[in-house]
Amino acid sequence: MPALAEQTVVITGAAQGLGAAIVRVFAGQGARLVLMDLDAEGLAAVKAATGGRTEILTVDLADAEATADAIAAIRGPVGTLIHNAAILRPEPLEQVSLATFRATMDVGIQAGFQLSQGVWSGMKAQGGGALIFVSSQSGIKGFADETAYCAAKHALEGFSKCLALEGAAHGILSCTITPGKAMHTPMSEANYPPELKAEWIDPARLAPAFAHIATARDMALSGQRLNAWDLSQEHPL
Repeated sequence: MPALAEQTVVITGAAQGLGAAIVRVFAGQGARLVLMDLDAEGLAAVKAATGGRTEILTVDLADAEATADAIAAIRGPVGTLIHNAAILRPEPLEQVSLATFRATMDVGIQAGFQLSQGVWSGMKAQGGGALIFVSSQSGIKGFADETAYCAAKHALEGFSKCLALEGAAHGILSCTITPGKAMHTPMSEANYPPELKAEWIDPARLAPAFAHIATARDMALSGQRLNAWDLSQEHPL
């Protein structure tokens, strides 16, 4: 199976939090990285901290045209896609604007569709690849004040299952993955209740799971919803 040093890996939401933690691990193993985020300064800081073979693409993934341009800028076939970017703005239904709902869905599922379609033919040509979609409990059940976020994550779950079926004949693995533990990120700082903040962990402790999926290419994992904490414990770096 291809080592990370042999792969081009695309990571969205890479400027902070879980995305940045994954970047650090993958850069340390020599992957060629293409990082996407709306936060240009954050991306630049992540690149400066990790070095290696890293390209950064500042892009608003809620914008279909901008996303298409970013995909077109990727050089060569992609071995692994990690779609981690998301928008979470907790609001009661009556207060959710159409613009917020659309942006949440566009980043979560529209960009996931565009990115997957953009890397698909290259993965087929090279005999396989891994599509990893970051989900959460909001992709499994509903939460008050998360109508947009839950809708986007539920959509991502179904989308991944379809890609697993289509990719099976081509060695393309598709899965979703939940953190499995409360993690300390800018998103969780803004949204976690005190009881979860009391037990949150550094997202770096979840990054080994992503490295395992990207390198093992275990097709038994395709179509599954994985737990990053459990998988990281089973396959530490």
